[in-house]
Amino acid sequence: MRLPRVLIPTSIVLGALLALPSVGFGKAEYTKKEKKGCVVCHVTAKSKELNDVGKCYGKNKSLAGCEAGKAGEK
Repeated sequence: MRLPRVLIPTSIVLGALLALPSVGFGKAEYTKKEKKGCVVCHVTAKSKELNDVGKCYGKNKSLAGCEAGKAGEK
C-alpha cells in the first residue's frame, strides 16, 4: 500500500523534469572552458538562438577570432 503513495508522486516529478526544456541544462563546460557568460554566444542568457559569435564558436570550437566581429559591431 505504501509503494503507490511513493511511486506515483515520484513518477510525476521525474516526468516533469524530463519534460522541461533543455535551457536550464546548457553546456556548462563551454562556460568554464572559455570563461565567458552565455550571452557571448547566445542572443539572451535563456535563449537557444546563437548570435554571430556563437555560430563562429560552433564551427571553430574556440572563441579565437570569433569575438573580433562582435567588438567591431559596437
